[in-house]
Amino acid sequence: MNSDELRAAVAQTAPLLRTAALFALAGALLLLVPSWYMLEVYDRVVGSRSHSTLAMLTLLAVAAYLVMEVMDWAAASVLRAAGARFERQLTPRVFDACFAARLRKLPAGSLQPLQDLHLLHVFFPGPAVRAALELPVAAVFLAVVAAIHPLLGWLTLGGALVQAAVAWANERSTAQRLVAANRAAREAQLQVDASLRNAQVIEAMGMLPDIHRRWMQRQRDYLALQSLASDHAGTWQAASRFVQTTMASALLGVAAWLILRGELHNGGGLMIVASTLGGRVLAPLVTLIAQWRSVAGARDAWQRLSRLLAALPAATPAMALPAPSGRFAAENLVVPVPGTGIPVLRGVRFALEPGEVLAVVGPSAAGKTTLARALVGLWPSTGGRARLDGVDVAAWDKAELGPHLGYLPQAVELFDGTVADNIARFDTPDPASVEAAARKVGLHDTILALPQGYATEIGSDGARLSGGQRQRLALARALYGDPVFVVLDEPNASLDEAGERALAEAIAAGKARGTTFVVITHRTSILAVSDKMLVLADGQMQGFGPRDKVLAALQVANGDTRRQGEPPRSPAAARPGVLGWPTRQEEA
Repeated sequence: MNSDELRAAVAQTAPLLRTAALFALAGALLLLVPSWYMLEVYDRVVGSRSHSTLAMLTLLAVAAYLVMEVMDWAAASVLRAAGARFERQLTPRVFDACFAARLRKLPAGSLQPLQDLHLLHVFFPGPAVRAALELPVAAVFLAVVAAIHPLLGWLTLGGALVQAAVAWANERSTAQRLVAANRAAREAQLQVDASLRNAQVIEAMGMLPDIHRRWMQRQRDYLALQSLASDHAGTWQAASRFVQTTMASALLGVAAWLILRGELHNGGGLMIVASTLGGRVLAPLVTLIAQWRSVAGARDAWQRLSRLLAALPAATPAMALPAPSGRFAAENLVVPVPGTGIPVLRGVRFALEPGEVLAVVGPSAAGKTTLARALVGLWPSTGGRARLDGVDVAAWDKAELGPHLGYLPQAVELFDGTVADNIARFDTPDPASVEAAARKVGLHDTILALPQGYATEIGSDGARLSGGQRQRLALARALYGDPVFVVLDEPNASLDEAGERALAEAIAAGKARGTTFVVITHRTSILAVSDKMLVLADGQMQGFGPRDKVLAALQVANGDTRRQGEPPRSPAAARPGVLGWPTRQEEA
């Protein structure tokens, strides 16, 4: 989706906008009623001294005023409906774009685009749009003033052009300052969000004063920029009001001069009418200038949304694919950090058959987590492909692939909801499948001990659970529904000895069912259930093959000397080596 489709979304509201414009036109035309009432009273009542005529005219004027208010209310209601339709139509698309931006580590991966969409929603019924709808009425008023006398019409047109020049100058002097102020405000808000997410670290290490000082500096920058923009806008608003007030008096004076010259017949009433309508011609422009901050904000929000949606086009519907069997192949993967183009992985290749377990080892910053993200299609590769049953995982519809895939990230992410909701991936929980997943990781008894068992609310990010419980719960979610391909990134990082045994047993049971596993680990307990090993360092493969063969090569590289033909040590006894594991000499 791009700006053209944003315009298409506005076009979907066109019937409502036309209706609102008609209501606004009718209501604005009724602004002529006070002038009509004044002329009629001056012409019919003052001369005839008729009480009944005065009463009838007054009754008609009051009725017209009521209709005018109804028209005004109706226009506002229709514009609110148009704004709601606009937001409702775009919300799913913008949400998906925000999600995709977050995955790719783009700056728009935050709530800002959704806030921009809501800002456009509330802009629809705002004063600026109402003023824009009244511009055709202003043209009608200009024609009426010109009909009273051409000179008055030219004078009113000149005032309108001066107001347009003021609006242009207001835009030139405030646009950049408003953009800078809004950027500073977003940066300050992002810092607040980051501080709240890391409140425990900040409090424990006494970082609050420094964090607060940095935030206050950003806040001061924002307030200074906003104040400067507001000062300039206020200057031009004052100039706009001056032009409007002066124009009303100028029309009155010129009309009086025309009366003295005998060029304005029935001049007393028409003089007042010309002055009143001339002011109404300028009113929409005055409102637009006064509301320029909201206009600029809506324009910036539109541009940000346009850039985001153009950068992240909507995925085209893909043909449905058969359920995968678990055969996996990485074909010379080259994977950069999204948004940088700098490759973290280079030339990684391996193949797994259904039911095989691959253990991925290596030192910190070797690219193991990047590999995990690439294997499940989170980070796209710029070279090579990660294929499940021959299909590129990155291109596979995630809603279709998801039930067949399990993923446990290094940083466990849980969501506000019940234990059962989190295990069932927030689909409608199947109690038997939820319990089966919990039992696989040895979590069933722990869950039953919670206040409401599987219906226990765990809080945001699983705040009511321990680190080990969160890890096991996320592991149960990854294994829910017996997926055929599972990627686990440091699954035993927060597990105790019992948890590690449960993890190894869960992998062994899944392997027996034909599930293919890729397990990234620094611990040796997983090696006992693995079939193959992949060694990474500096983003490149240092070894791949059957587990025992790779372990033997590692032990030789670490100085593990044995007699010719002596078998390598058992996986359970394997110790770290040159790839972030201490050598035997270092161990001693």
